[in-house]
Amino acid sequence: MSDPQRSYTVYTQRSGFDALRPEWNALLQRSRFNSVFLAWEWQTTWWDCLGTDELFLVAFRDPADELIGIAPLFCRRNENEEGCHLHVVGCAEVADYLDLIIAAGREQEVYSAFLDFLTGPDAPDWKRLLLCNLYETSDTYRLFPILARDAGLNVGVKQEDVAPYIVLPDSFDAYLAGLNKKQRHEIRRKRKKLAREVESWRWFQVRGGDDLDVWVDEFLRLHRLASAEKEAFMTEEMAVFFHRIAHTAADQGWLALAFIEVNGQLAATVFNFDYDDRIWVYNSGYDPTAYKHLSPGIVLNSYLIEDAIETGHKIFDFLQGDEIYKYRFGAVDAKVMEVEVTR
Repeated sequence: MSDPQRSYTVYTQRSGFDALRPEWNALLQRSRFNSVFLAWEWQTTWWDCLGTDELFLVAFRDPADELIGIAPLFCRRNENEEGCHLHVVGCAEVADYLDLIIAAGREQEVYSAFLDFLTGPDAPDWKRLLLCNLYETSDTYRLFPILARDAGLNVGVKQEDVAPYIVLPDSFDAYLAGLNKKQRHEIRRKRKKLAREVESWRWFQVRGGDDLDVWVDEFLRLHRLASAEKEAFMTEEMAVFFHRIAHTAADQGWLALAFIEVNGQLAATVFNFDYDDRIWVYNSGYDPTAYKHLSPGIVLNSYLIEDAIETGHKIFDFLQGDEIYKYRFGAVDAKVMEVEVTR
């Protein structure tokens, strides 16, 4: 729906994604943070696989009809509760960085128009808006709460998590030199130990191909073996999503599904994306019965970091979670924020 007196258009059907496709990624590239989880391909794959609620895609345009913002939302209703809960498409467990998509420098006007939508007749009967997984460069947790409070809404802001990352230097030697002595020694020691104690080993990346589903199944197997928590997470529905997003990413040249094989046996895997000069370390798995004493996952990550440097990437992003291994690779924290708005 649209109104010439309003600066936004609301799409409530899947076809809204298609209507915005020609402009979507170009807008994302003009935003403050080009998140792979906000790319048109990611958003539509998530919606097609996991979206079961009411869709509200809100597109914001300036007087010259230039697209300056998109709020990709869905409305989730709980039984026996009045009003719905609004979330960004993808929130929360399989998309690490989300936000409204806004051209840099146009935040205030888009936030103002977004508030017009939220408080106007085109919005659903919402009672809560949760803007999750906001990367630390976002203005959504800085500026939007001020405007929302001025509009009479209740707003809470908190740090949701951290996302450790490595700024990559020009060479792997320079990277190692930047680590403390103990961690530098450990990476070298683990790599040498693996090479010394097994007959054969290799690491490799799958970027696509006719056998991609076979490799995704191997990833799923290792992921489920890694822990009871990961096994519970990887439902059949989630497995379908991983297959779909692997194909979607491969079609775009973003997939970097990595494995390490020891004596002919797959020992560990990392499901990465290669997008916008950044490696996004999305998920992982390993076989606890296969050479665990040789730390194959750590060795694999060390080669992935080396490869990222050699291929000119700028950031190695471990995404959300403060697992200790990330800091042993020299990662530092970025903040991940959350904004909750209630009537």
